[in-house]
Amino acid sequence: MKKTIITVVGKDTVGIIAKVCTYLADNQINILDISQTIVQDYFNMMMIVDTNHTHKEFGVIVEELVKLGESIGVIIKCQKEEIFNQMHRI
Repeated sequence: MKKTIITVVGKDTVGIIAKVCTYLADNQINILDISQTIVQDYFNMMMIVDTNHTHKEFGVIVEELVKLGESIGVIIKCQKEEIFNQMHRI
């Protein structure tokens, strides 16, 4: 399984989750876990996804999600699980 961490942060608006999840489904990326909070008017979501079945290169997915985020007014970041774990290791 190829796990990726996706974070989405920005001003809350209607449809953020729907648009991100639609992109993932359209690209055969399975959501394994998801957490979302809204603090006042600010949206924050973290997802763990499985990219094992997508036909796209990781870099392409990252670029497309960045563009999607720009189009809906949020910042979307992706990191492979092993890199995320190394960065947050004590």
